[in-house]
Amino acid sequence: MRYRERLTVPVSWWGIGLFFAVSFATAVGFWVGPVVSLVAGAASALLVAAALTWFGRTLVVVDDRGLAAGEALLEWEWLGEVVVHDAAATRDRLGRDADHRAYLVVRGYIRTSVEVEVADPEDPHPHWVVSTRHPRELAAAIAARRSMMPR
Repeated sequence: MRYRERLTVPVSWWGIGLFFAVSFATAVGFWVGPVVSLVAGAASALLVAAALTWFGRTLVVVDDRGLAAGEALLEWEWLGEVVVHDAAATRDRLGRDADHRAYLVVRGYIRTSVEVEVADPEDPHPHWVVSTRHPRELAAAIAARRSMMPR
Protein backbone atom coordinates (compact mmCIF):
# COMPACT_ATOMS: atom_id res chain seq x y z
CA MET A 1 0.00 0.00 0.00
CA ARG A 2 1.28 3.43 -0.91
CA TYR A 3 0.21 6.82 0.32
CA ARG A 4 0.61 10.26 -1.20
CA GLU A 5 -0.80 13.55 0.04
CA ARG A 6 -0.03 17.11 -0.93
CA LEU A 7 -0.49 19.56 1.96
CA THR A 8 -2.24 22.20 -0.16
CA VAL A 9 -3.58 25.40 1.33
CA PRO A 10 -7.34 25.58 1.94
CA VAL A 11 -9.69 27.06 -0.66
CA SER A 12 -10.46 29.97 1.68
CA TRP A 13 -6.84 31.15 1.34
CA TRP A 14 -7.31 31.36 -2.43
CA GLY A 15 -10.41 33.52 -1.86
CA ILE A 16 -8.45 35.80 0.46
CA GLY A 17 -5.66 36.02 -2.11
CA LEU A 18 -8.13 36.93 -4.86
CA PHE A 19 -9.66 39.58 -2.60
CA PHE A 20 -6.18 41.00 -1.98
CA ALA A 21 -5.43 41.16 -5.72
CA VAL A 22 -8.74 42.87 -6.51
CA SER A 23 -8.28 45.32 -3.62
CA PHE A 24 -4.75 46.11 -4.77
CA ALA A 25 -5.90 46.65 -8.37
CA THR A 26 -8.71 48.92 -7.20
CA ALA A 27 -6.39 51.00 -5.03
CA VAL A 28 -3.85 51.36 -7.83
CA GLY A 29 -6.62 52.21 -10.28
CA PHE A 30 -7.76 55.16 -8.22
CA TRP A 31 -4.27 56.67 -8.30
CA VAL A 32 -2.80 55.79 -11.68
CA GLY A 33 -5.59 54.71 -13.96
CA PRO A 34 -7.25 51.58 -15.30
CA VAL A 35 -4.44 50.23 -17.49
CA VAL A 36 -1.88 50.21 -14.71
CA SER A 37 -4.59 48.90 -12.39
CA LEU A 38 -5.16 45.86 -14.60
CA VAL A 39 -1.43 45.16 -14.85
CA ALA A 40 -0.95 45.60 -11.09
CA GLY A 41 -3.97 43.40 -10.34
CA ALA A 42 -2.76 40.66 -12.67
CA ALA A 43 0.76 40.84 -11.25
CA SER A 44 -0.47 40.69 -7.65
CA ALA A 45 -2.81 37.80 -8.50
CA LEU A 46 0.09 35.90 -10.06
CA LEU A 47 2.33 36.57 -7.04
CA VAL A 48 -0.37 35.43 -4.61
CA ALA A 49 -1.05 32.30 -6.67
CA ALA A 50 2.66 31.50 -6.84
CA ALA A 51 3.06 31.98 -3.08
CA LEU A 52 0.05 29.79 -2.24
CA THR A 53 1.16 27.10 -4.68
CA TRP A 54 4.70 27.16 -3.29
CA PHE A 55 3.51 26.97 0.32
CA GLY A 56 1.16 24.07 -0.47
CA ARG A 57 3.73 22.02 -2.41
CA THR A 58 4.79 19.83 0.54
CA LEU A 59 4.26 16.11 -0.05
CA VAL A 60 3.80 13.30 2.45
CA VAL A 61 4.61 9.96 0.78
CA VAL A 62 4.81 6.36 1.92
CA ASP A 63 6.61 4.22 -0.64
CA ASP A 64 9.39 1.64 -0.95
CA ARG A 65 11.96 4.08 0.43
CA GLY A 66 10.08 4.87 3.65
CA LEU A 67 8.15 7.90 4.87
CA ALA A 68 8.96 11.11 3.05
CA ALA A 69 7.65 14.36 4.50
CA GLY A 70 8.69 17.45 2.63
CA GLU A 71 12.40 17.20 1.89
CA ALA A 72 13.13 14.60 4.58
CA LEU A 73 13.04 10.81 4.35
CA LEU A 74 12.71 8.37 7.23
CA GLU A 75 13.79 5.00 5.86
CA TRP A 76 11.95 1.83 6.84
CA GLU A 77 14.71 0.48 9.04
CA TRP A 78 14.49 3.59 11.28
CA LEU A 79 10.73 4.03 11.26
CA GLY A 80 9.25 3.23 14.69
CA GLU A 81 5.77 3.30 16.15
CA VAL A 82 3.10 5.55 14.66
CA VAL A 83 0.53 7.45 16.72
CA VAL A 84 -2.52 9.11 15.17
CA HIS A 85 -3.38 12.52 16.60
CA ASP A 86 -6.76 14.24 16.35
CA ALA A 87 -7.01 18.04 16.43
CA ALA A 88 -6.76 18.32 20.23
CA ALA A 89 -3.83 15.91 20.49
CA THR A 90 -2.02 17.65 17.63
CA ARG A 91 -2.48 21.01 19.34
CA ASP A 92 -1.11 19.58 22.61
CA ARG A 93 1.79 17.85 20.86
CA LEU A 94 2.79 21.10 19.18
CA GLY A 95 2.11 23.20 22.28
CA ARG A 96 2.29 22.24 25.93
CA ASP A 97 3.51 18.66 25.29
CA ALA A 98 6.01 19.63 22.59
CA ASP A 99 9.51 18.23 22.41
CA HIS A 100 11.92 20.79 20.95
CA ARG A 101 13.97 17.98 19.40
CA ALA A 102 11.10 16.71 17.24
CA TYR A 103 11.24 17.02 13.47
CA LEU A 104 8.14 18.93 12.37
CA VAL A 105 6.43 18.98 9.00
CA VAL A 106 3.32 20.84 10.07
CA ARG A 107 0.85 23.18 8.49
CA GLY A 108 -1.32 25.30 10.76
CA TYR A 109 -4.34 24.91 8.52
CA ILE A 110 -4.29 21.10 8.90
CA ARG A 111 -5.51 20.18 12.36
CA THR A 112 -4.63 16.48 12.49
CA SER A 113 -1.28 14.71 12.38
CA VAL A 114 0.69 11.54 12.97
CA GLU A 115 3.66 11.13 15.22
CA VAL A 116 6.31 8.71 14.02
CA GLU A 117 9.00 7.42 16.34
CA VAL A 118 12.56 7.53 14.99
CA ALA A 119 14.31 4.25 15.86
CA ASP A 120 17.80 5.48 14.93
CA PRO A 121 19.77 6.10 18.14
CA GLU A 122 22.11 8.45 16.23
CA ASP A 123 19.28 10.68 15.00
CA PRO A 124 18.85 13.88 17.05
CA HIS A 125 15.08 13.77 16.48
CA PRO A 126 13.20 11.33 18.75
CA HIS A 127 10.11 11.54 16.55
CA TRP A 128 8.48 13.28 13.63
CA VAL A 129 5.17 15.13 13.79
CA VAL A 130 3.64 15.29 10.32
CA SER A 131 0.46 17.16 9.41
CA THR A 132 -2.04 15.16 7.40
CA ARG A 133 -5.70 15.47 6.52
CA HIS A 134 -5.98 11.66 6.66
CA PRO A 135 -4.04 10.48 9.72
CA ARG A 136 -5.67 7.04 9.93
CA GLU A 137 -4.99 6.33 6.25
CA LEU A 138 -1.36 7.43 6.61
CA ALA A 139 -0.89 5.22 9.69
CA ALA A 140 -2.58 2.31 7.88
CA ALA A 141 -0.28 2.74 4.86
CA ILE A 142 2.77 2.65 7.13
CA ALA A 143 1.45 -0.41 8.97
CA ALA A 144 0.58 -2.21 5.72
CA ARG A 145 3.99 -1.54 4.20
CA ARG A 146 5.72 -2.52 7.43
CA SER A 147 3.84 -5.86 7.50
CA MET A 148 5.22 -6.70 4.04
CA MET A 149 8.81 -6.21 5.15
CA PRO A 150 10.95 -9.23 6.03
CA ARG A 151 11.72 -9.49 9.71
